[in-house]
Amino acid sequence: MKLKKDIVSFSFRKHLECIRQEQERQAARHLILYTDGQLVQRHENSQSQFGRACITAGYLSPQQVEHATRRYHLGMSRDGGVIFWQIDMLGQVYDGKVMYYRSDCHRDHHHNPTWVGSLLKNFYLKGNKELIASIPSSHCLFGLHLLREEEIGMKEDGRLPTVAVVEAEKTAVIMSEVFPQYLWMATGGLSNLNEYALFPLHHHRVILFPDTDPSGKTYAAWYAVAQRASRLMGCTLTVSALLEQKATREQKQRKIDLVDYYFEP
Repeated sequence: MKLKKDIVSFSFRKHLECIRQEQERQAARHLILYTDGQLVQRHENSQSQFGRACITAGYLSPQQVEHATRRYHLGMSRDGGVIFWQIDMLGQVYDGKVMYYRSDCHRDHHHNPTWVGSLLKNFYLKGNKELIASIPSSHCLFGLHLLREEEIGMKEDGRLPTVAVVEAEKTAVIMSEVFPQYLWMATGGLSNLNEYALFPLHHHRVILFPDTDPSGKTYAAWYAVAQRASRLMGCTLTVSALLEQKATREQKQRKIDLVDYYFEP
């Protein structure tokens, strides 16, 4: 009799464990990673390491940093990192990248970038690696939300503004204050550029500004993506050869971007 009781008890515990696991899976499927606007608003702050570094490095004035913060909804983490939110044309927040910068406005490589989505998944799923891995991450171009804002206030002649796409969020933010006639967006990384990420821009004139390198591989990779995207979107995307043609050998060794080129003496 005791043996039967143990078997029943064990079976019931096993059944409860299966139920608990299924509940966690259901929670994972419905986990809100597309965070609400209040989360973005609560973190919006121009005093991050990045915001202060833009000023101390001479890239932007305090007024420009404040303007860029409001325009891109730049956030600040508790430890001073900047949050580059990825928001689409409908205002839906896909994710946010937390990054750290030195006073010269270059990346602090002692701190790896962190995704807000990953932090939320770890928090809600208590670090369950199996469940965390089962939730796909979704991303969009940094600055994509500007499309809707600009279309609402469309130019008097009815033409949509030109979109300029760079690799780094930092570059998009700074260049947006230097050349405000363009809508500046960023891929967030060399490998993040693809024709599907560019598809929302199909109504606009698009110019891609790849970083430079000694071999020209970055330019070639972006040019190839632009060709595929042009066929998909039925329009022509321009890839700027500015850095390939104007950057010095030493600058290409350092793999400079538009901010480096524009501000270096």
